[in-house]
Amino acid sequence: MPRSPIATLLFLFFFPASCSSSPAAAANTDIFESWCRRHGKSYASEAEKLARFHVFEGNRAFVESHNAGNSSYSLDLNAFADLSVHEFRTSRLGLGLGLRLSDSAVGGGHTVFQASDSSVPDAIDWRQKGAVTQVKDQGSCGACWAFSATGAIEGINKISTGSLVSLSEQELVDCDQTYNTGCSGGLMDYAYKWVVQNHGIDTEQDYSYRSGERNCIKNKLNHRVVTIDGYADIPPNNEKLLLQAVASQPVSVGICGSEREFQLYSKGIFTGPCSTALDHAVLIVGYGSENGHDYWILKNSWGTSWGMDGFMYMIRNRGNPLGVCGINMLASYPIKTSPNPPSPSPSPTKCSLFSYCPAGNTCCCTRRFLGLCFSWGCCELDSAICCKDHRYCCPYNYPVCDNKTKRCSKGNNNFTIVEGIERTGFFVKFRSWNPLLDLWDV
Repeated sequence: MPRSPIATLLFLFFFPASCSSSPAAAANTDIFESWCRRHGKSYASEAEKLARFHVFEGNRAFVESHNAGNSSYSLDLNAFADLSVHEFRTSRLGLGLGLRLSDSAVGGGHTVFQASDSSVPDAIDWRQKGAVTQVKDQGSCGACWAFSATGAIEGINKISTGSLVSLSEQELVDCDQTYNTGCSGGLMDYAYKWVVQNHGIDTEQDYSYRSGERNCIKNKLNHRVVTIDGYADIPPNNEKLLLQAVASQPVSVGICGSEREFQLYSKGIFTGPCSTALDHAVLIVGYGSENGHDYWILKNSWGTSWGMDGFMYMIRNRGNPLGVCGINMLASYPIKTSPNPPSPSPSPTKCSLFSYCPAGNTCCCTRRFLGLCFSWGCCELDSAICCKDHRYCCPYNYPVCDNKTKRCSKGNNNFTIVEGIERTGFFVKFRSWNPLLDLWDV
């Protein structure tokens, strides 16, 4: 793409190539280029790169100013340092408070947490007890509510059964559409309600995350690996009850996660500033104390480049009933008393009345006449896209077939997948089966 004269002048000013450029300007661009390499950043045009550099420089000044002060936490130029606060808010949050219904409308196993007279430990970290899965990344999809909900279900499932299973946020995003709205936002209570009504939820491995909304894969709804029996809300603005709940299991909470300090958080005990306008969902996975300051341990869903490998310490016991960032205002957790269903034997995939493919395969038509399929092929990918040449298929998250290059893409000429390998890999040649002759014809 040719540069305009103005873009060329701006590029030479901000990204000088000669040795005669000022040392300060060269140092600034070196920092930005190094940051781009570290986080794998690339931009579609020089104009976009200049705009990102400008935002980056503003965030860099903000980080340096904060870290020069006397704060209990520090900031860093993390993977979100090229985003303005507004851009960040529109892409990385997703708590949908506008979706809230009355308690009677929610139903589905809903209860209210009851206080206990038993004492709680001074500190607890559910990560150390093996009840917390790896940090995940919601991407540019407002699905924080789904990650908070699955994290809480993963925790109580480990505590109840001894097995830690990573669960599918994508199934919630795609299929939980009664009250929640996928990447446009949702609430953890409704996610729990959906799992109760569906009699379970699938695994991350079987129904993997795609950072976007797709049609619900309905044949996976019966892949009920982990179940819950209900869910409970913790009375709002009651930190004592929240502490009791976290002492028993990881708990989902709503917070305000849209402040610049939260966006660029690196380590230490976060104290704000932040409002109590809830717009993000996270998971409390423990609590503790350090140098006389009590804190919560939060698991976020922005990947491991944010915070302390994806986690944050947030101050507690500050005397504010709402809690810092409103953390005491909207807390809930799943209830599990029943065992999980036995693992089902893999069922073959039905193509037609007389034809089947092995479990985990996709049926693709290989011969069609007058709109009717007379021969089926088996693609060795689950929920795959059948290419129009009737010989190849692509993964569901790379749905565009290019039969000339034998590659699959996400569209927009973004061919990022490796060359296809017959019957394995991504661009897969499938075997055609004629059910009348019982012959393999490819």
